[in-house]
Amino acid sequence: KMAGSCAPWVGSAYLFLQSTCKTVALPALYENSQKKPSVFKALKLALADSAGSMNGVDMLKVHCSQPHLIVQLKFCKQENCRRFLRSYREGALREALQNHLQLSLAIATVPLEMELKAGNEHLDSMLKDEDRCLEYIYREKPDRLRDEEITELEERLKGLMIHQSISNNIPVKDCTSLNSLSLPYLSQGSSLSPQVTFIFQGQQFANRMLTPDDHQKFAKMVSKKWKQVGRSLQRSCRALRDPAIDNLALEYEREGLYEQAYQLLRRFIESEGTKATVARLVAALEENSLISLAEELLGLHSTEDCS
Repeated sequence: KMAGSCAPWVGSAYLFLQSTCKTVALPALYENSQKKPSVFKALKLALADSAGSMNGVDMLKVHCSQPHLIVQLKFCKQENCRRFLRSYREGALREALQNHLQLSLAIATVPLEMELKAGNEHLDSMLKDEDRCLEYIYREKPDRLRDEEITELEERLKGLMIHQSISNNIPVKDCTSLNSLSLPYLSQGSSLSPQVTFIFQGQQFANRMLTPDDHQKFAKMVSKKWKQVGRSLQRSCRALRDPAIDNLALEYEREGLYEQAYQLLRRFIESEGTKATVARLVAALEENSLISLAEELLGLHSTEDCS
C-alpha cells in the first residue's frame, strides 16, 4: 500500500481531451507538424500550472484518437499528484489549457471537455475522494518510458526558456516556471538549431521546417523520382526504411504519382517532427539531380516544371 511502501511514489493516468468546437480538432492539430509544437507547449504549460512546477507531472506520450487527444501522465510524488487532482477538479487545469492553446495557436478560446482515467477507472466520478483517486493512480505504474518525440519537444521548449531568460536578463537558474514563456514556439518557417543555415549551389540559406506549401510543390513536381528521393531520405529516417516506400507505392497506386509523393513526404514530416527540415529535403533532391525542384522550394524561381 501507499503508506507502507519504501519505494518512491509513482503513478500513471490518462488525460482525455476533446474540443467541443467543430472547427478545432485537437488530434488533427497535434498531427500537423507545424502545429504540434504549439499544442505541446500549451499542454506542458497547463500541466506545469496544475502541478505547481515544470517537473510536477511528466508527459510520457500523446496519442491521437479522434475525437480525443490522449495524454499519458506520470506522477513521481504524491503531493504533485494531489495538487494536479485539485486543479483538475476545480477547473483550473481546463482554464489554463484553454488559455495556453489560445496563446500558442493564436486562435479563439478552445472549449474543452476533459476526462481522467487510471486503468479502467473513470476518476471524474470520484474526484471529491482524493485519496481514492490517488490510490488508483498509484496502482497504475507507467508501462513505458517517455516517447522520443516528447523528449525532443521538451528539450526544444527548455532551450526557448533559456533563450528568453537571457534576452530578458533573467538568471537561468531562476527559470523554474514555464508561466512567463511568451516567445513564439517553433512558428512556421522559423530557423532551427543546430543547423541554422545550409549551403546549396554555393549560396547560404536559412534552414526551416517544411511547410504545407513545400509539401504540395514536392508532390506536384517530383513525378516518377519520388521513390528515389524517398530512398535518399530513408538513410536518416526510420519511418521510410524498407518496405515502407514500396508499401506506399502499392497503397496509393490508383491515386497516381502526386498522391504517392505526397504520402511519402507526409510520413517523413510526421516521423521526423522538428527535424523535417528543408535542408534535408534539398540534399535528397540534389542527390537525385532534381535541382529545379530544390530551387523552387528555396524560392529561387517560379518555374512550374521540374526537369
